[in-house]
Amino acid sequence: MDFFKINEQYRDSGQFLLQVLIIMYKLSEIRISGGDVDISIPGYGDLKIENIVLDYNGTLASGGRIIEESVPMLKKLSADYRLFVITADTFGTVERELQGIDCRLHIIGRDNQARQKEEFVETLGADITAAMGNGRNDILMLKRAALGIGVIGHEGAFTETVRASDITVYSITHGLNLFLCTESLIATLRG
Repeated sequence: MDFFKINEQYRDSGQFLLQVLIIMYKLSEIRISGGDVDISIPGYGDLKIENIVLDYNGTLASGGRIIEESVPMLKKLSADYRLFVITADTFGTVERELQGIDCRLHIIGRDNQARQKEEFVETLGADITAAMGNGRNDILMLKRAALGIGVIGHEGAFTETVRASDITVYSITHGLNLFLCTESLIATLRG
C-alpha cells in the first residue's frame, strides 16, 4: 500500500495515524518482533535472538584496543539486540574502549573462564543468545549459545573453538554483519 495514497485517503477522516501505525506494525513483523529478532532458516530451524555476547580480547579487540570498524556496527545492532561484552580485561582497557557503545560489560575472574562464560550465556537464556569468540575459553560459551560464531581475527583462533562454532568468520565485522544482514546468516546455515 502506498503511503501517499493513505495520506490523501485518510487525512481528513482522523484515521491517518491509525493507518500509519498499522503499516509500521506490518513492517516490523517482517523481521523484528517484540525487541528480539526472529530468523527462520530452512533446513536448520528458527532462531529467536535477543542477546549477542561478544568476547573482547581477540574477538572484538586486538591488543586491548577495540577494532574501530566494529563500532558503528555495534551501535546499529544495539537497536535490535542486547549486547554484552565478556572479558577478563587482560589489558585493562575495556571500559575506556567501550565508551559510547550501548552494551553491558561483564568481567570474569582468572580461574575457569570457559565455565564462567558458559554460565553467563545460561543466565541470559542460551536459547535466545548468540555468542562470538576466538579463544579456548570461548568453546563452552559457543556450544551453549543458540548460535555460536567463531572469529578468526587478528590474533587467530583456537582450532577447537572453530570446531565448536556453528559459523566461523574471518573477522568481527563479518560476524556482526550476519546480524545486520540476516539473509547472509540464512544463506550460511540453511540446509
